[in-house]
Amino acid sequence: MKVIVGLGNPGAQYERTRHNAGFMVLNRLVERHAPGVTPRARFHALAVEAALPDAGKCLLLKPTTYMNQSGQCVAEAVRFYKVCVERDLLVIVDDVALPCGTIRLREQGGTGGHNGLADIQQRLGSDVFARLRVGIDGPGAIPQVDYVLGRFTQEQWDDTAPALDQAVEATCMWAARGATTAMNRFNKQKPSQANDAPEDVNDATQSRRIAQRAKSADEEEPSR
Repeated sequence: MKVIVGLGNPGAQYERTRHNAGFMVLNRLVERHAPGVTPRARFHALAVEAALPDAGKCLLLKPTTYMNQSGQCVAEAVRFYKVCVERDLLVIVDDVALPCGTIRLREQGGTGGHNGLADIQQRLGSDVFARLRVGIDGPGAIPQVDYVLGRFTQEQWDDTAPALDQAVEATCMWAARGATTAMNRFNKQKPSQANDAPEDVNDATQSRRIAQRAKSADEEEPSR
């Protein structure tokens, strides 16, 4: 059994917020691969079993605890199914260090300051599990807590929506063919960046672009 966890906060007030990017990917997975299936309350989560292409049965989880207690759900599911976390666990999270429209898959790593990841690593006693990061832009001058709990601007959403679909594809490839194959296929710049910017665009330029987009989040009322 492979376990795929999308992180977010429960409740209508958090829907479509940047911090709920993991939930958005899970919702798309369920819509495409388990349509009509009613989620069950299990492991302090909403759980759906789905057969992903060429991967067999997978457990899709959206924790019903708040973000900073996400590890409770993951640890319970891992223990119940005796999951090999190095091979069969994927956690999908938002990431302020990546621009909107970008995803990154890694087989292990740090928390990047993400409270959900931190709680999972603490409860599992390991950071050796796959994580799929969905870019949400940096907060710029906005306090990070306020930023991640805010909704995407229209410009950000236009980039993010295709990335969520790409994250679904990456998740399915991870489940069917493993992390290395999925990383080789999906760890690249978003198409708009690849087409519009030279390959040697430096980190400072990228940081300025992210800061400008984040500034607009403080000025623009999101339409989604």
